[in-house]
Amino acid sequence: MLEQSYGLSFFLKSPREKSRTIRVVYVRITVDGISKECSTKRQWDVTRWNQKEEKAIGTKEDAKELNFFLDSFKTKINSHRTELLNNDKLITAVDLIDFVNGKYKRHNSVLEEFQEHNEEIASLVKTGEYSDGTRERYVTARSHVAEFIKYKYGREDLPFSVLNYEFVKNYELYLKTIRNCSNNTSLKYISNFKKIVLRAVAKEIIPKDPFKLFTSKKTKLIKKPLTKAELQRIEEKVFSSKRLAVVRDVFVFQCYTGLSYIDAFQLKWNDIKEADDGSMWIMSSRQKSKSGTDIPLLPKA
Repeated sequence: MLEQSYGLSFFLKSPREKSRTIRVVYVRITVDGISKECSTKRQWDVTRWNQKEEKAIGTKEDAKELNFFLDSFKTKINSHRTELLNNDKLITAVDLIDFVNGKYKRHNSVLEEFQEHNEEIASLVKTGEYSDGTRERYVTARSHVAEFIKYKYGREDLPFSVLNYEFVKNYELYLKTIRNCSNNTSLKYISNFKKIVLRAVAKEIIPKDPFKLFTSKKTKLIKKPLTKAELQRIEEKVFSSKRLAVVRDVFVFQCYTGLSYIDAFQLKWNDIKEADDGSMWIMSSRQKSKSGTDIPLLPKA
C-alpha cells in the first residue's frame, strides 16, 4: 500500500452576503499537502453548526439527517480511497473530488505514463520508425526518473499533479550530482522526460506544463577532426584481436563515407550499387532523417 498524508473536513462556506446565516456545506480533501474542495449540495444555518466537530448542532430531525448524510459522505470517500490504495494506485485530492462529483477517471501516474510511452516506442522499433537505440535511451531515462523519485520523495511513483518547476530543477540537480551526468547528457534526459509530461498535458492529466519556466543551455563542444596522419596511423595499426580490427575498419569506413554509426551498422550489401558509368555508390536512407543518401565509393586521395 502506498502511504499518503490525507485529510477530509467539512465546513460552511461564507457567502458573498455576510449577513446570511444559511450557508453551503463544503468538503475539503487534502492529499500530500494539496487541497481541493467542492460543495456537498447541502445548506445549513451557521448558528447551528459546530466547526470543531464538523457537524450540525442539536437533536432535531434535520440536524440528525444532515449529520447522517455527512457521515455517509465521508465513509463513501474513505472507502474509495482505501480501495485505490489497496491496489497500489496513486491518488490525488482532485481524484477524490472528481469521485464526489461523479467525474472520476483514473489517470496514469508519472512512471505508468512513461512505461506506456516506452512500450509504444518498442512496438514501433519493429516497424523501423524508431531505432533500438532510441528505445534503450527512453528505458534509461525512465529508470533515472524512477530512481530520482525514490531518492527525493521516498516513493515508488508520483501523480503528475506533484510536478512543478521545483521538481524539474531538483531532477536536473540530481542528474548532475548524484548521477554525475554532464550538462548536455542531463539535458537529454530532461528532454526525454519532458516528452512524457507533454503527453500528460495533451491527455489533460495535468492542466499545464511544469517545464514552461525551465531554461537550459547546452555546453558547446569543440569537435576536433582527425588529421590525415592520425587517420593513417589508425588504418595501419595492427591489432591482435580480430574484433578490434573489424571495429577499426568500420570506423575508418565511416571517416571516408561520412556515415553515422547507426547508418553504417544498418548498411547492407544491396545498398551498394553500380552506376551507369561503372562507379560504385552507397544508396540508402539515413536512420535519423529517413532521407535518401547517395555516397560515391571513391579511391583514397
